[in-house]
Amino acid sequence: MSLGIDAHVHLWDRALDPQDWIDPRTMAPIARDFGTADLKEMLASTGLDRAIVVQSSNSLEESVRLAQLDSSVVAGVVGWVDLTADVAAQLERIHRPAAVPVVGVRHLAHIDPDPEWLLRDDVAQGFAVLDREGLCFDLVVRDWQLSQAALVSGRHEELQFILDHLGGPPPPGEDTTAWAAGLRELARRPNVVAKVSGLVSGLAPGSWRAEDLADRVLIALEAFGPDRLLYGSDWPLAELGGGAVAWKAAADSLFSGLSAAERARVFGGNAAEVYCFF
Repeated sequence: MSLGIDAHVHLWDRALDPQDWIDPRTMAPIARDFGTADLKEMLASTGLDRAIVVQSSNSLEESVRLAQLDSSVVAGVVGWVDLTADVAAQLERIHRPAAVPVVGVRHLAHIDPDPEWLLRDDVAQGFAVLDREGLCFDLVVRDWQLSQAALVSGRHEELQFILDHLGGPPPPGEDTTAWAAGLRELARRPNVVAKVSGLVSGLAPGSWRAEDLADRVLIALEAFGPDRLLYGSDWPLAELGGGAVAWKAAADSLFSGLSAAERARVFGGNAAEVYCFF
């Protein structure tokens, strides 16, 4: 039996790594700490085995702590480094005490003060270091930044890029034309894969059904194919949209038309291959 991998989760201890973006009034389900015991319980409830833990703030200290999570359910960590500074030294800081594999880097480009952060020359130098170190780069962008992501991935053809949350498609009921065009453009880059994640984190619980998301998943399947898509829960943010169990059930339904081998790739095999931890 293949290993089931959730390619996108977050963990935080707010005393060490404050998450100021969490509004306790409107985000009550996630206004607490989440650790490896919580992660193990969530994975068991969704029928998966391990997870990729992704940074939630542009903080080197957070990344150092995440890499020290000594748990059998943590398959790897996508951390953060300042790509405009000494990337090798920062990676060494993370790697030295690490208990789990550091498999990639992410920067919150979708909220960076520079709307064209991805295209900067000093960031390009950082991408070159990631390539030499054999690490991936997670792209967290809005739909209007998909064209930038396509440019960057074309300039760094040897670097593996992983698009988070399908690039932020519009919610159900809104026009997907611009997003779909950007996604298809990015999918033409062979060094890019995409996570089917985060699609319900911004929706109200009970306001959506799996079929409401079917067109977005179909567009992603047609663009990337089952060999380049990774399932992710975006937990604990998924709790804002009805919960990780509800999202996993929806994903199972949305991918039910694939063969057993293709589903195994989406729900684990692709993550293991792309993040290179086996």
